[in-house]
Amino acid sequence: MKSKILVSTGGGDAGNYLRALEAAGGAGEARYLPAPDLSYDGLLLTGGGDMDPALFSQGNRGSRGVDRARDQAELALLDAFCGAEKPVLAICRGHQVVNVWLGGDLAQDLGPELVPFHQKKEGDQVHPIQAEKGSLLAELYSPVFPVNSSHHQGLGRLGRGLRAAAWSEDGVAEAVEHDTLPIISVQFHPERMTGALARPDTVDGGALFRVFLELCRVK
Repeated sequence: MKSKILVSTGGGDAGNYLRALEAAGGAGEARYLPAPDLSYDGLLLTGGGDMDPALFSQGNRGSRGVDRARDQAELALLDAFCGAEKPVLAICRGHQVVNVWLGGDLAQDLGPELVPFHQKKEGDQVHPIQAEKGSLLAELYSPVFPVNSSHHQGLGRLGRGLRAAAWSEDGVAEAVEHDTLPIISVQFHPERMTGALARPDTVDGGALFRVFLELCRVK
């Protein structure tokens, strides 16, 4: 039986995430502002707009596309799924939500000298990242490998129990791991690096979805 995954979105097209889950052997249901429902085997937090900086005790210093209702819904989802020790795959905005949920904060704008490295005006920016020895990403790929990015914010102070597992060349945390919880959290977009969207200049993002679904089956 396929693992059933709750996919939390900002209300836009979630097709890339759903196709990546399907290709990896799972089944996703995309919903906007979903209530916690532990009948699902796992949770996927997708990309989207920025979090309300008040949630990490800052004024607005460049955040945009804020949706406070989505922020609150996804923090409640993390309460429920992590409380039940169910696996979470967090991508881009989701990566940032996980950090804030655990008490960390965000760099609200990476600045003009860094943003071009992580975000193009059109499409993804491809760049190398370095993974920590022994981390999931190092085991799946290699110590240094290319990914895509499309973001102007990044993690600041890391939340409780989190450790950086991969970095871009300018020091932005591209992945984190938790000491005890089954969380896979990345700043890049693996759903745009697999299946019909696989690209020759990056690794196969589908590997992350396969590992996530295997965690869901084990749990």
